[in-house]
Amino acid sequence: MTPGLPRTDRGRLLLLLALATVVTVFTATVPLLRDWFDLRVYYGSIDTWVHHGGRIYDYRVPGTTYGFTYPPFAAVAMLPMALLDLRTAIAAALLLNLAALAVILRLLTGPERRRHGWYGWALIACLLALFEPLRDTLSFGQVNLLLLALVLTDAALLATGRRCGRWAGIGIGLAAAIKLTPALFIGLLLVARRWRAAALATAVALGATGLAAWVDADASRFYWTDALWDTSRVGRLGYVSNQSVQGILARLGEPDRAVWAVAVLLILGVWAVRVRRAVGAGDWTAAFALTGLAACLVSPITWVHHLVWLLPSFAVLVRTGHPRVAGALYAVLCTSVVWLWFDDASGVDGFLGSNIYAWITLGLLLWLPAGHLPSDRRTGTRSTSTTTAAPSPTAPTISPASVQAEAASSGTAAAAAAGSVVAPGRAGARRVSSEPTGSTLPADRNPQSSSERASS
Repeated sequence: MTPGLPRTDRGRLLLLLALATVVTVFTATVPLLRDWFDLRVYYGSIDTWVHHGGRIYDYRVPGTTYGFTYPPFAAVAMLPMALLDLRTAIAAALLLNLAALAVILRLLTGPERRRHGWYGWALIACLLALFEPLRDTLSFGQVNLLLLALVLTDAALLATGRRCGRWAGIGIGLAAAIKLTPALFIGLLLVARRWRAAALATAVALGATGLAAWVDADASRFYWTDALWDTSRVGRLGYVSNQSVQGILARLGEPDRAVWAVAVLLILGVWAVRVRRAVGAGDWTAAFALTGLAACLVSPITWVHHLVWLLPSFAVLVRTGHPRVAGALYAVLCTSVVWLWFDDASGVDGFLGSNIYAWITLGLLLWLPAGHLPSDRRTGTRSTSTTTAAPSPTAPTISPASVQAEAASSGTAAAAAAGSVVAPGRAGARRVSSEPTGSTLPADRNPQSSSERASS
């Protein structure tokens, strides 16, 4: 047991109660509460489409300019909402997100999750409640966790090296048909030369898109020829919540798309090199983590809640022996610190502070440990011998780098978890609000009382 942590169940329970109290106070005062805004967009669009003969992309939330922005297949996948009232839809979305989060944690920790015990998992639950991208995803009623679960399921299938790996690609294909950002994972499959999985993912994405076109041809035509290219439908590029490279350039006042295109090409080049190395060592967790990081950076708009795609990176950091780095970066992403520059992102402090989540994403893309596993321990490759070789006395045995996180005792997990908790700090001065993810309206001097909202 790590020194400094309680050794008895009673002490652990008291610590958890204290931590839960801090988390409750924090989430009730510091974070921006989103009032299920994006889910209301989805629900209103589906309700108008199914029950009132309207068109998917014509619906606007009353009093705003915001409507449905996803590909048509996303609307088809959301059709069951037409059978529910709004409150039931909110409850269902919350349960689906929590189920997706459970799947994600299971895939990232693997069979070693049992070693954490109730204490370790209770600490992890408290830490997840502090994570701003996760808080926003839940309170917006967003789909990010569901997409991440689909993609990581494919990572698990690829990592097994067994016959079930032939189904890898379905999750990525569905995620790409619902939202365009996960399409980069098809690029990962191509870089990794997993031709079957790439073909399957592409076929599923095209099939789902074709199904949506069959269901509503007009909506599909409008989306692919008009709505897709109109970024104003999503939100203002310079809005502080946009933590992509495009967001950084927009806050600098740089309108030239050529500069953004060059930056995107450089990022994709770094991503391709790092991913090939990770895949070459059988490190599928790192490969998928790097792809999530690159997708967040190159997307024209990456709202804060999109950064749940960083969760696999933290699992990689812990697995490779960097829990303190993971804890420090995770702590920053819990603070909502970027909102301090909501009104004014000028100057050196604005350049550094308003983009700090993007800097973390870029830093992880450049330096995330990946592909350092011995070739004879690669995940997804089967041994041709039935005899297990004894480890070298000078080289400790390393667990396979699959979607499973490095095994850790519950005491170690608790220590890492406790080290990640961050006090509200300066961000604590902000009040509860339903501030949107990406507003296109002029900045309010008091963002926490603004009525601006946006779907993303």
